[in-house]
Amino acid sequence: MSKSVEKKSGWSIRRVFREIIVGLLILFVVSETVSYLRRPDLDSQRLPGIEVKLLNGSRFKAPKGKPLLIYFWGSWCPICKLESPNIQRISKKYDVLTIAVNSGESDKIQSYMNKYQLDFNVLNDQEGIWAKRFKVDVFPTIFIYDAKGELRFTEVGYTTTAGLLARMGML
Repeated sequence: MSKSVEKKSGWSIRRVFREIIVGLLILFVVSETVSYLRRPDLDSQRLPGIEVKLLNGSRFKAPKGKPLLIYFWGSWCPICKLESPNIQRISKKYDVLTIAVNSGESDKIQSYMNKYQLDFNVLNDQEGIWAKRFKVDVFPTIFIYDAKGELRFTEVGYTTTAGLLARMGML
C-alpha cells in the first residue's frame, strides 16, 4: 500500500495489528472476569473423596499424589461440544474425570461419545447430584486439583488445550 493511500484511509498494517491485539486483550480480560464471577463457591478447597462407577462400567477413584481435572459438561451444551476435544487431549496425559450432567441415559451419552470420538472417563450425573455437590450451575465448568488434593484452578466456560496444559503443568 502506498503512503498516500495509508494517509487518506488512516489505516496501516501496524495500526490494524495493534487494534487486533487490543481487542484480544479486552476479550481475554472480560472472559477471565466472567469466569471468576461465575465460578462456584465451594464449601472446601479440598478434593472430596470420589469413588464412582463410570459410563464404561469401570471404577474411578480420585488419585492420590497426582493432579486431577474434573470437567462438568452436558451433551446438550454447545460450548461443551467445542471444549470436549480439549479435554480429550488432556486426558491422554493427565487424570481426568468428566461428569455429564442432565444428559440422559448412559446409552445416549455413549452415542455422543462415539459420535465425537471421545473416550475420556465419564460419570453420568443424570440427576445432577454431583453438580449440586460441586455447586455447578454453568457449563462447562472445570476444577483442577493439585497432587495434594487442593483446588488450584476453577474455570467456567471455554478453555483452550494450551490453557489447560499450562494450568496442569504448573502443578
